[in-house]
This record gives sequence, structure tokens and C-alpha cells, in this order.
Amino acid sequence: MTGVADAYKALADPTRRAILDELTERDGQTLFELVTRLVTVHGLSSSRQAISQHLDVLEAAGLVHRRREGRYTFHHLDTAPLAEIARRWPSPPGGSPDPPE
Repeated sequence: MTGVADAYKALADPTRRAILDELTERDGQTLFELVTRLVTVHGLSSSRQAISQHLDVLEAAGLVHRRREGRYTFHHLDTAPLAEIARRWPSPPGGSPDPPE
């Protein structure tokens, strides 16, 4: 259950969701690239240190993996924890439930 709880905790923060959006758009970004994209595309003004801490939470939840290559660290999206959530609560037969009235 810890993995699912970690994923929910990681997804609860809008900055972390923006980081995942960025990695969906272009996987394998460095911290500098992510900070730049978060400022220019999303209008977020977080420091490199703050984004690094968000990446630590995402990594602990298994949603991001780091790959070191020389002086650079590249961040990669891993959707496996999200697939676990989808397996736990599958859609009802016939598709999504009717919206509440």
C-alpha cells in the first residue's frame, strides 16, 4: 500500500504534476532544463533547490528515475505506479460511470 500512498502524495502537489507534464512532453531532462521549462511554460518561479526536492518526492514514489551521464543527471518519467492505481480501481464494465446528476 505504501507505493500507492506515495504516488498519491507525489501527485497532490501542482508543481510535481507540472514536472510530470514536462517529462511527458520531453523525457530525459536535466534539472536546469526542467526549471527553465517550468518558468517559461508554466509560469512557476521555484528555485532549483525546490524543484530538486520535488524530484526527490517523485523519485521516492517511483514516478521519476534519474540517470547520470558524465556531469549531467537526466530525469525520466515512469508511469508504472499509475498503472498500479488503475489496476486497483478498474473502470466499470461498459466504460466510465455516469456523471452524478
